[in-house]
Amino acid sequence: MSPEFAHFDDGFIAMGYIVAGAFFMRFWRRTRDHLFTAFGAAFWLMALNQIIDSLSDIPPSDQSPTYLLRLSAFVLIIVAIWWKNRDHSAPRDKK
Repeated sequence: MSPEFAHFDDGFIAMGYIVAGAFFMRFWRRTRDHLFTAFGAAFWLMALNQIIDSLSDIPPSDQSPTYLLRLSAFVLIIVAIWWKNRDHSAPRDKK
């Protein structure tokens, strides 16, 4: 694959992440559900990871630190889903 096409491909993927994040933020504006905020932020973190990988001259074997952005995006999604599905109606013990 030519380097020009690889940068085009990376840019296209990053643009898709940014658009997906924007859609989730639009849904958040309508519903004020924090799950949409987390999904939007996670997609923007993945876009940032894609942009950094594309623009840096770091060889693929040394790009491990940039994948922490992707890991944090997935952790954010998991925590948001857990937060959404936990039982908010259960009474809490007040001591």
